[in-house]
Amino acid sequence: MAGLVGGLGACGAPDADRGPSAGDVEGPAARPSFTAPEEVADPLAPEHDDQPFVVVLGIGQDGGYPQAGTRDAEAWERAERRRLPVSLGIVDPSSGERWMVEATPSFPEQLRALESVAPHEDVPGLSGVLLTHAHVGHYAGLIHLGREILGASDVPVYAMPRMDTFLRSNGPWDQLVELRNIDIRPLADGVSTPLNARIRVTPLTVPHRDEYSETVGYLIEGPGRSVFFLPDIDKWEAWDALGTRVEDVLARADVAYLDATFFADGEVPGRAMAEIPHPFVSESMDRFDALPARERAKVRFIHVNRTNPVGWPWTPEWDAVHAAGFRVAVRGERVGL
Repeated sequence: MAGLVGGLGACGAPDADRGPSAGDVEGPAARPSFTAPEEVADPLAPEHDDQPFVVVLGIGQDGGYPQAGTRDAEAWERAERRRLPVSLGIVDPSSGERWMVEATPSFPEQLRALESVAPHEDVPGLSGVLLTHAHVGHYAGLIHLGREILGASDVPVYAMPRMDTFLRSNGPWDQLVELRNIDIRPLADGVSTPLNARIRVTPLTVPHRDEYSETVGYLIEGPGRSVFFLPDIDKWEAWDALGTRVEDVLARADVAYLDATFFADGEVPGRAMAEIPHPFVSESMDRFDALPARERAKVRFIHVNRTNPVGWPWTPEWDAVHAAGFRVAVRGERVGL
């Protein structure tokens, strides 16, 4: 989400210069360490060299952290204090193909990260970019494909109908189309689209603040497993009202990266949070609490706003998420498809 008035920080939060070191809602006051826990082998990581996989390229809300206006010096200097905006890479090692889900403001760094796990001889070496919606943290990175920077040629950009129209009808995005830097590939709600012979994606429309385009999540399916990616939605109950229960989609996936923008109501000082609806992590945990442990273990929270304490390892909120059988996504983690 990022369609809010500028100058207020991520999700319209005031006091954009305050960071985790301030000991407020942006970080833990009780524990000084921001070091991530020791990595444990992920049972769903790729099992062999030619297995397709997804890799997490960022877990943050549109602005990431630190963002413009952040005055917390440590956040700029220490890698463990950084959160890049939400994005996934999709890789098929057998064919050498790579895709990115979302084109964020951190596109250069995320493309570099994708290169580190799946090198490609071409630049940008992308078989496509898949967009969820037209909030700036999810598509603004397309500028790097334009003639002023990479001057890319016909990079496939997968988009829903309103997103397609938005890109073709508004500058500077229409220039990317006119100069054939990008080639828009149409998607349809609930219709499976093959990316190649082994990987296919199905967009699922969800309710969100759709000022410029519809919003979708993606079910990404490989030969052995599937991943559901949904960084933005208003509320689970709003999706219920449209005839889709998130639990039913969760049952179709092996891993589900779900919207964790905020942890609880009142998290953003000075704002009525009903104006920026998302499922609070606390609400999601309550809703999924009755699910079997194997279903809860699929949930990996993502799209974490700078105010959300689950973004910092070892906070009480982070502890609570993991104790309940869920996880917070980690940049660089891989799930085999």
